[in-house]
Amino acid sequence: MKNISESPFFYNELFINGKWVKPKKMYDVFNPFNYEKIGEAPFATKENVEQAISAAHNCFKSYRKSTPQYRSQLLKNWSKLCLEHKDELAKMITLEQGKTLEDAKGEIDYGLSFVDWFADEAKRIYGHNIQSDRPDQIIDVILEPVGVVGAITPWNFPFAMVTRKIAPALAVGCTVVLKASEETPYIAYALAHLAKQAGFDDGAINIVTGDPAEIGQILCSDVRVRKISFTGSTRVGKILAAQSAEHIQKLSLELGGNAPFIVFESADMEEALKGALYLKQRNGSQSCVCGNRFFIHDSIYDQFVEEFSNRFSKQKSGNGFDCDSDYGPLINQTARDRVLGLIESSVKEGAKIVCGGKASYNSCIEPTVLSEVQSDMTIAKEEIFGPVAPFYRFKTEEEVVEMANDTPYGLASYFYSKDFSQVMRVKNELKSGMMGINETVIAKPQIPFGGVKESGIGKEGSFYGIHDYLDVKCTITKYEL
Repeated sequence: MKNISESPFFYNELFINGKWVKPKKMYDVFNPFNYEKIGEAPFATKENVEQAISAAHNCFKSYRKSTPQYRSQLLKNWSKLCLEHKDELAKMITLEQGKTLEDAKGEIDYGLSFVDWFADEAKRIYGHNIQSDRPDQIIDVILEPVGVVGAITPWNFPFAMVTRKIAPALAVGCTVVLKASEETPYIAYALAHLAKQAGFDDGAINIVTGDPAEIGQILCSDVRVRKISFTGSTRVGKILAAQSAEHIQKLSLELGGNAPFIVFESADMEEALKGALYLKQRNGSQSCVCGNRFFIHDSIYDQFVEEFSNRFSKQKSGNGFDCDSDYGPLINQTARDRVLGLIESSVKEGAKIVCGGKASYNSCIEPTVLSEVQSDMTIAKEEIFGPVAPFYRFKTEEEVVEMANDTPYGLASYFYSKDFSQVMRVKNELKSGMMGINETVIAKPQIPFGGVKESGIGKEGSFYGIHDYLDVKCTITKYEL
């Protein structure tokens, strides 16, 4: 598939109030592998976004009163339809985002795991009864849907980020206006088509694409939007947080990361190598929870770097449709130039290139390993978002904990150790919202996904994530004895 219009799920109109709305303006979308135009996507006007908010607001009046069983069944219908068309949806993801077809299929499974999870959680929204200090009172705590949700999703996981935000909102009775990434619009519109087939009420899901800054500002300034859920950079997250203050909207912000990956002397080296390779290969390391700084104990540093480099250098970045590609290109030329700039600055500051260091084709970056990296280098303070593994030495536990925490971010962290006492100490000292200990797969629907410090506020997934879409109401009823 070279042109997105070849897909049976191709839609290039805005989705508002259950209908396809032709925009006044279109913009071009390009294949990140070869920069060829794959199609055009709708560019929403201010009026379009306001129409979407109105549709969500009007739908909320009735949808909020629907039964949990009804909402649960709709989510199950949606998941079933997506799974039935998994292969075609995966091709769309690969064409517009660039990741390998295998990765795209894995993303669909991951995204649907949230739909399935929240389909079940829809029936488990429990309130509480509180014992009063008076015999003629009943105190009840009721959980209610917050209202219209403005969701803004990124391009790196264009399917899963949509389902991870929309599913809990729909499960509790909220309605949604989604601003999908302008880089990867088509999979979001395909999801809208399948949601309509699944039976969702008109207006429950509305999807627009266009100018991110303008749409974000509209969502934050409209009093009818009661919650903003955003995944993206910390810089943009701070802007949205400031804008949402006008109407005190509820906020969920999943922002940047600078994840440490620590290998202690006692670690199982083979397991640590597998974990490090998984994090750097998956989606070309264009992930906010991938390992960003690799801290290796001095006694095993040379051996670990050599073995990792031998394995990583064999990985191939290429066309996501080619079966011999291990990962795809970066999303665009700007991303490529930024990553190459970080490599260049690291070398100027004293780091050594062990392998890679260049673009192999357009935005495809060679697997790159940098050794002798120091914590005061530019790359140590940036989220790389590319297949580059910078390695740092450390000698003591106290030293590496301080180095790992020396960042404004706190999304994910990883460490490998077979020393139980060390595990207990380090897991309490590292500052991050999620942590993998002798493990790298930390994103599952049953866990609360989110960070601390400048990596964001709020959680997605799990029992905790669904509560970010609910308001707590307390009622005190007096009655005659």
